[in-house]
Amino acid sequence: MDWNPHITVATVIEDQGRFLFVEEFKADHLVLNQPAGHLEANESLRDAALRETREETAWEVELTGLLGIYLYTAPSNGVTYQRVCFTARPLRHNPQLGLDPDISSITWLTRDELAAQPERWRSELVLRCVDDYLAGIHGPLELVRD
Repeated sequence: MDWNPHITVATVIEDQGRFLFVEEFKADHLVLNQPAGHLEANESLRDAALRETREETAWEVELTGLLGIYLYTAPSNGVTYQRVCFTARPLRHNPQLGLDPDISSITWLTRDELAAQPERWRSELVLRCVDDYLAGIHGPLELVRD
């Protein structure tokens, strides 16, 4: 059996109690996710997180830590994802950049606003990462060795 986990990055971005999310279509439903995406060839994990955040939200951010490394197997297709999740602070929004074609819009939500919409989460990792962030779970960026 050939098993190839997908390596992804995600970024939890908080500003004054609100978190930055993307709204994207998955199976004809509008879902919420952190800015996230796949690691590309010859790209560092940090660079991938910054690129995905910029492409999906038009926000420039500064990475502040490593939130965690998560394994998730999607029940819809059985694909396993290894999500390397970073924390970041927003620096500046560049709306002239536009958003990735897969992204419908961006939104800032509190944890409670997100928790009230479980049917809209791309996966349970969306709330789990916010909760881990709020619990103070994080490590220094130096733990990420590219």
